Amino acid sequence: MGRQGVIALYVLAIIAVIVGVDFAFFRHRFWERLMVNIGVVLVFAAFYLRFFGRP
Repeated sequence: MGRQGVIALYVLAIIAVIVGVDFAFFRHRFWERLMVNIGVVLVFAAFYLRFFGRP
């Protein structure tokens, strides 16, 4: 699988985690949901830069 395939799977994983956490824990709480979503994106970005950032 090429680099584009790995990135596509990574994006699908981040979407799945965000949607899953939103529906499971923060369905009716806007600000908490927003903060957790930003945190999830930052964690995924850190992992991406650590493991996939260098060609």
